[in-house]
Amino acid sequence: VWFMIRQELINFCLTFPAAYEDYPFDSIAGAGVWTVMRHGTNKKSFALICERNGKLCVNLKCDPLEADFLRQVYADVTPAYHMNKMHWNTVILGGDVSEDELKWMIGRSYDLIKPKTRKKKC
Repeated sequence: VWFMIRQELINFCLTFPAAYEDYPFDSIAGAGVWTVMRHGTNKKSFALICERNGKLCVNLKCDPLEADFLRQVYADVTPAYHMNKMHWNTVILGGDVSEDELKWMIGRSYDLIKPKTRKKKC
């Protein structure tokens, strides 16, 4: 079983272009600390990091069919906590999801929220 700490997860998310960390929920009493990883151009979030029941978790955006598939394959991938359950999954770190698979899921989430590039008309 591999183990990643919160700061390592944040640092990996920061490797994506224009990514930054945000703490929008700090003022809510008892909510715990949520780190929201966003894209700097459109401010959309692609990873929401928190601790639940003593375990590090991350909510990641998914294509709906992909989200359902990942939930069937991994016990530690569930419908997202506090998010649209069709488009978001929660991944519990340190379980049956490998580090490489987690990094792929984060990259996929980032790709789904990044601004679309417009094709120039000739």
